[in-house]
This record gives sequence, C-alpha cells and structure tokens, in this order.
Amino acid sequence: MKQIESIRQESAPARRFWTWLVQRRPIVQIISALTLNSYFTQRITRGLPCPALNCYACPAASFACPIGSIQHFVGRRKVPLYVLGVVGLVGALIGRASCGWFCPFGWFQELVYRLPVPKLRLPNRFNWSRYVILVALVFVVPFLTADPWFCKLCPAGTLEAGIPVVLLSADVRALIGPFYWLKIALLAATVGWMGVTRRPFCRWLCPLGALWAPFNPISAFRLRVDRETCTCCNRCQAVCPVDIRVHEDPTSGACIRCLACIRVCPTGCISVESPRWTMEAIGA
Repeated sequence: MKQIESIRQESAPARRFWTWLVQRRPIVQIISALTLNSYFTQRITRGLPCPALNCYACPAASFACPIGSIQHFVGRRKVPLYVLGVVGLVGALIGRASCGWFCPFGWFQELVYRLPVPKLRLPNRFNWSRYVILVALVFVVPFLTADPWFCKLCPAGTLEAGIPVVLLSADVRALIGPFYWLKIALLAATVGWMGVTRRPFCRWLCPLGALWAPFNPISAFRLRVDRETCTCCNRCQAVCPVDIRVHEDPTSGACIRCLACIRVCPTGCISVESPRWTMEAIGA
C-alpha cells in the first residue's frame, strides 16, 4: 500500500492534467469536426492531408482525406510520398490519438453506441480485415482501375458527402441510381453495427487506423502500465471506446489514446509516456 501511495503522489500532477483533458475530449471532438469542415478555409487548406478520416467530397470539408489522396496518386501510378509522410509523422508522434480526439466519424460512432439497444462485445484480437481493405481497396484496386473504390463505398463518405450533396443539389438527385442505394445500405448496416459494438469501423474497417496502428508501440505519445501496482480490475476496459484491456496491452494497435483509462484507474498504474518537454510543461 505504501508503494502504491508513493506512485500516486509522484504522478499526481500529470494524472490531474490528463484527467482534466479527458473530461474535455467531447469538446475537442466537436471543435475538430467543425475545424475539419469549416468551409471558409477551403481555398487555403484543402490540399493538406487531414489528420483524421474526413471525406474530401463533403461540401464543407477543409482538408483532403488521406485515404482518398493515396488512392488518387496510386490510380495515376504515382507513389504518394507526401501523404504517406504526413500520415507517418502523425503516427510517429501520437500513434492513433487522432482517431480518439480528432476524427468526426469516430466521434459519431461513440454517439451511436450510446443508444439504448442490446450490446455485443467482440474480442480485440488482431484481425486482417483492415489490412485486406487497406491493400485491396486503397492500393490494388485503384492501381488497376484508376478509381478510388474505397471512397466510393466508405460509409463515412456517404454520411458526410453522399447524403448532403444529394440533399443540396437537384441535379445530383436526378442521377441517383442503384449504386447510391447500395452506399446507403452499407452506411445503414455500419450504423446498426455501431449501436451494438464499440467503434466497429475503427476496429475492423478503417484503413487509416490500419496505417497508424503499427505506430502505437513506438510513438512518442503512448501509454504504459505499472504491473506491480495494477490490480487487474478491468475498469480500464469498461470505459475504453474500443474495448481494450489496457493493463494487458497498453500499446495495442487498436488503442485510440482517448485516455479514459487513466481517469478511472484506482491505483494510478496507467500513465502517459510522453516526451520530456510535455511533462515539464505540466509540472510533472
């Protein structure tokens, strides 16, 4: 008990800061959604890769979707070095934290999961689905067809662009065909899945998350767990948006760095492993 209390005292300033920040995560998510779709900055920022999955075709989009940009270059037989470099830089700095803090579609999934419907818990074992989608729909198919097929089928794109564009333009409404209704069906199925399972698109389908996932164990901003003080109470998993047992694998590729686990950990054994300048800034 003395050891636990000592660790609590040593990490108290950092813990208070991260707890304060976690409480304001919904505000950050709202601000991010508005910023990524601010419309008025389009002329200046629309050529910049977005630090989240946000559809470029959305009428208000201010940044370019990284996955859409990758498909654009691959379809023209070019290597998307700039886009991959930006994605890699974000991953190296914060891992998948963008998924937990900045992604509008990720935030939407969390809101849908709050609906009072029966829940289904699925294990967070490593799965190949995201990487099959990443390789096939983002690289191979665009290379062969010169068309961005993931964008055409993406439920985030349908929600943020497909539906708004149809509602705003009578000319587009006149062109609606079977493929549009297929996109709506895929979106409806995904939304239904969101209601019963925590962030399913992030965990099994998102190619951007697949690109960032390998950076989680090596990013400058990551979680660590003090095994000696952890009681394996599973409170971290109870609040985790992607249903991870953080105390078992704090650097899991599924982790979106929301930091909710830090707030509820009774022993303070979960902490953020950050660059020294970050810790000095908060007085830790």
